[in-house]
Amino acid sequence: MSPQFIDTNVLLYAYDTSAGQRHVRAAELVLRLARTRQAAISVQVMQEFYVNATAKIARPLTPDAALTRLAAFSRWQVYAPLPGDVAQAVQVSQRYRLSFWDAMIVLGAIRLKCDTLWTEDLNAGQIIESVTVRNPFAD
Repeated sequence: MSPQFIDTNVLLYAYDTSAGQRHVRAAELVLRLARTRQAAISVQVMQEFYVNATAKIARPLTPDAALTRLAAFSRWQVYAPLPGDVAQAVQVSQRYRLSFWDAMIVLGAIRLKCDTLWTEDLNAGQIIESVTVRNPFAD
């Protein structure tokens, strides 16, 4: 089974209990991928998760609770970019007309050999290199 990359927005919904149906769908997805050892993220996602989960969601996590989640995430497959990856992300950004930060997410999925990128920020169904973009909230 190939790893599947989870973008920050999906991860945040999984822990934002005020997010209604999005919370339910995201939590189910994250749990399934973690249990099957398919969950993959990047250092960027971990950073964004901490900042947003402790300050920007409707019911923020305490710093200690967020740190506990980060420890769990670190057991997943984690992409840690190298200096040359920044230039590669610029090329991905230009080739696919993505923001630089979205290109870093896509590059992480590519580097970890993921077949799926779970996000609501890109076009569902789009294939970038070998990665298919999927939106867990689309019907």
